[in-house]
Amino acid sequence: MESQWNDADAEALTTHYAAQGIPRDLALRVYTTRLLGRDPRLVLHGGGNTSCKTTATDLVGDSWPVLCVKGSGWDMATIEPAGLPAVKLAGLRKARGLARLSDEAMVALQRSNLIDPAAPNPSVEALLHAFLPHRFVDHTHSTAILSVVDQDDSRRLCAEIFGDKLAFVPYLMPGFELAVAAAEIFERDPSVEGLILDKHGIFTFGETAREAYERMIHHVSRAEEYLARQGRTNWPEVALPAALARPREIAPLLRGAIAWRRSPREIERFVCEFRTSPTIRKFVASAQLEDLAQRGVSTPDLSIRIKPGPLVLPAPDATPGADFGSVIRDRVAKFVADYRAYFERNNARAGGTKLMLDPMPRLTLVPGLGLYGHGRSRKDARVAADCAEMWIETVLGAEAIGAFRPLPPDQLFELEYWSLEQAKLKAAPAQVLTGQVAIVTGGAGAIGRATARLFAASGAHAVVLDLDRAAAAAAAQEAGNDSIGLACDVTDRAAVRAAFDAVIDAYGGADIVISNAGAAWEGAIGELSDELLRRSFELNFFAHQTVAQAAVQLFRQQGTGGVLLFNASKQAVNPGVNFGAYGLPKAATLALSRQYALEYGADGIRVNAVNADRIRSGLLDEAMIASRAAARGLTVDGYMSGNLLGQEVTADDVAQAFLHQVLAARTTAAITTVDGGNIAAALR
Repeated sequence: MESQWNDADAEALTTHYAAQGIPRDLALRVYTTRLLGRDPRLVLHGGGNTSCKTTATDLVGDSWPVLCVKGSGWDMATIEPAGLPAVKLAGLRKARGLARLSDEAMVALQRSNLIDPAAPNPSVEALLHAFLPHRFVDHTHSTAILSVVDQDDSRRLCAEIFGDKLAFVPYLMPGFELAVAAAEIFERDPSVEGLILDKHGIFTFGETAREAYERMIHHVSRAEEYLARQGRTNWPEVALPAALARPREIAPLLRGAIAWRRSPREIERFVCEFRTSPTIRKFVASAQLEDLAQRGVSTPDLSIRIKPGPLVLPAPDATPGADFGSVIRDRVAKFVADYRAYFERNNARAGGTKLMLDPMPRLTLVPGLGLYGHGRSRKDARVAADCAEMWIETVLGAEAIGAFRPLPPDQLFELEYWSLEQAKLKAAPAQVLTGQVAIVTGGAGAIGRATARLFAASGAHAVVLDLDRAAAAAAAQEAGNDSIGLACDVTDRAAVRAAFDAVIDAYGGADIVISNAGAAWEGAIGELSDELLRRSFELNFFAHQTVAQAAVQLFRQQGTGGVLLFNASKQAVNPGVNFGAYGLPKAATLALSRQYALEYGADGIRVNAVNADRIRSGLLDEAMIASRAAARGLTVDGYMSGNLLGQEVTADDVAQAFLHQVLAARTTAAITTVDGGNIAAALR
């Protein structure tokens, strides 16, 4: 590992922040914190922390010696000065004289000493930073360091590698007791450049930001060099099938199996992120993979990201089917049972006051393929996969020089269920569609865009399919929430299959499919060419069938039901003059929706349709609106508001109808009319 310090970059950042009134020492603290945070071998997703001791002025103009320490919720890779809240140093150091300090009291003490009362909570390790005398203190969870400390003889190894440059601190949970113990150990030899925290990580310190940072790089490099020099190269692997399944063939089976069924009406779904590399494949081919998986995670705070350990599947052959789906479900059931036992055993020891988190795995290992990270969002799934890659690197390093011996899972419980760690996961509350994936065809049109936008705002990841790739991407970006846009001609079966495969690759599967794409042609039915009528049927009927077939296949693989919705149009019920080319296939599509509801209800698949009318869109553009108004002898405004409510209906109203159908858990084979009231189009 090499130092990334660059004088020009450091000066540029201090100049940038000086214009905002940020002092030089805090600006340099931001600079080196980002350097540490950008290397996943040191820091991952909110882990680690840094600090500097300086002075700050409070709201009434008084100046105080303070500790600027990383605040909860900030990522070191992108931290800003606001992410290092200033805490009055005297109040923190006074706590050193206390006999004990509960976690809740520690948080209260830290908050009561904030210069800015609105600042984020200081790190749970703020007291450790405060009790050390150095101006700059850095803390990381280096994978190389963890490979060394996750050993039975970690103290001896650390002495061999670091000599007397780093002091060794036996494992204690973060908090007051660890801060006191670390300070006492430092004070026995104030010449040390840092601390090794057993089973946890490394602290380094210095009088400048650069010194603390480069000491971190230096000592981590020594650990890396030791692993490279002393590490064994043999790695016993199991034999794999001659031909293996593809990751996308496993993902829907796995995603369905890990869906958490809280009740018959409530299923919490997860997004899956697949990762593979030569290193990952080497690891998951280990002959002792099951044993390694059960030993625990490399540093305790990973337990809040990937639980105490992963789920392990057998290697899938080239044709995984129902039998392999059963294997996955059995493995998941055992994981859940083991997690429940782990929780009940340790909760009883803790006084029975904890509420169990969902017991589903956040990491799955598959020999021959790689790993899947799981999360309630695509971001969380990526975080789990990132943590898994660093855990694997740590285990490989530990096994190369000895045996991977982290904290056993039962000792992780205290931290996994520690309220101060759980606070890291508290973001926006779950929304009604959190964890779900919704595919919208014709997604770049007015109705499609409105639907994608509403579903993403309701917690789903939207997949926008459209003929126009750029328009699909723009609609997905507008929707937000890690949505994606894909080019897809829904009249091309191969293109639909490719789009669904891309959805599986991105999220592991899908839960909602809204077959919305369509186009309209005008002309008297007796004068239409066969070519035009067939063209309309291809898009306005057969494409819906192609999309529905792909949706049902995916839903049945997942085994968690699903929602299939059709844009059937008012024309399916109340045909308009010179609009037969559109109305006839739409009538067939309405019948198609009922047939799917009839045949797949037993699989928990709900199928509904929306009967909308007069929505401004690419299909009903200004020219067609004028034409349809003229055909009915109306003005444009009269045509658009020609309903019982006397109001124009919008694409957002149609999107609301689709959302209603998704949330109506006991409704299928239904048709929702969105037209402001048209008795002629009302179903009888």
